[in-house]
Amino acid sequence: MTLTSKVAQAARKRTERPMLRVLVVKDAWYLTPNMIRVVFAGPELDGFPADRDGGNCKLMIPEIDESKAHFIERLTSGPAPVRRTYTVRKFDASAKELSIDFVAHGDEGPASRWASSAKAGYFLGFAGPSTPKLTQFDADWYLVAADPSAIPVAAVALEAMPRDAKGIAIFEITAPQDQQDIDAPEGIEMHWLVHPDPHQASTRPEAFIKSMEWPEGRVQTCIAGESGVIRSLRDFLSNEKKVPREDTYISGYWKIGLIEEQHQKAKQDGAA
Repeated sequence: MTLTSKVAQAARKRTERPMLRVLVVKDAWYLTPNMIRVVFAGPELDGFPADRDGGNCKLMIPEIDESKAHFIERLTSGPAPVRRTYTVRKFDASAKELSIDFVAHGDEGPASRWASSAKAGYFLGFAGPSTPKLTQFDADWYLVAADPSAIPVAAVALEAMPRDAKGIAIFEITAPQDQQDIDAPEGIEMHWLVHPDPHQASTRPEAFIKSMEWPEGRVQTCIAGESGVIRSLRDFLSNEKKVPREDTYISGYWKIGLIEEQHQKAKQDGAA
């Protein structure tokens, strides 16, 4: 049995879970000084859904210098590799190329450490993707806000909007050079706020949103970032601005001082 068929067999045994793949890197580069883009390609992407840009996925990270055979054995029999949640930035169905962006934290986390050294031939495990959070755009205006961890989902939302859409987008970045070229509608005001220390809480996007002039009409939101900021903004949108839940996508992607497993548990417990 080939390595690929072993993974496929394991996925079939767990049909209630997203399909498990082992993806191979085609290329990787620094999109900005603090963001790495990794492009995967190959037959492992056969059957990948073409409408999932912006959807969540689970990445399973190999150990340093781990062989592909040993990694696949761990996927099927354990011990399970470290998992991290990421966003599908773009899937090119004609080229069978999948792009995922990683915030460059150096060696602080397993996914960032892997991405910082990724090159052609590197591999990781992939499960998903989920359905994108925003698929309908019929509001009078849009409010988008993201810290570095959420720029991919925000960028996908902006690029999917009707070309006559209007609204405001606020991005928090680590350095001025981290601004990205995003194909947003001309009617979206783009604001880039620099916060040089991502280890410390930042209230600049929150303060910006709470103090800005609120346009007339129905708003839809796409807001994600550090959980402490998100909790405050969720309360503001719901209780002060009365934005209906169905028009609000707002999510805490991480929390200062917690690794992902701890953050997910805190969310389940209502503490994040």
